[in-house]
Amino acid sequence: MEKAKFDKVSFEQFKQGMEDYSHLDLQSVYDALKLPKRATKGSAGYDFFSPISFTLNPGETIKIPTGIRCEMNPSWVLMIYPRSGLGFKYRLQLNNTVGIIDSDYYYSDNEGHIFIKLTNDSNENKSLCIKAGEGIAQGIFMTYGLTIDDDATDIRNGGFGSTTKK
Repeated sequence: MEKAKFDKVSFEQFKQGMEDYSHLDLQSVYDALKLPKRATKGSAGYDFFSPISFTLNPGETIKIPTGIRCEMNPSWVLMIYPRSGLGFKYRLQLNNTVGIIDSDYYYSDNEGHIFIKLTNDSNENKSLCIKAGEGIAQGIFMTYGLTIDDDATDIRNGGFGSTTKK
């Protein structure tokens, strides 16, 4: 595969990530999911869109199940960053600073469901209001190298920390 492809996770998998949002019509939220896309032909990043509306006050954190998964070239990684403008205006940060989506995550039991955890680190007392469908993060595909003595053969099954659970 020379290119990547974004897909929705199954509705069942999406519902599992939406426990905190059970008051919403989850089928409508799922149906309205937007796949990541670039805004211009010169954009490096694919914008990720929020499936829900939310307000994030200074110091608050939110975990957003995007409903998105990504199939990509085995020698690629998808790096997730906050959208530049939101980081600049609100000091919006990913809790893990940069999200690393490995190519084999797509085949995990959770269907490679990408979650984005954001914190409003504003020191100017600015609240961030996002409407469903607005961009919250951007993903950039990168190639990576391997050492000459690399012998990794294990297969991933899971998300955070799954590759070190041995």
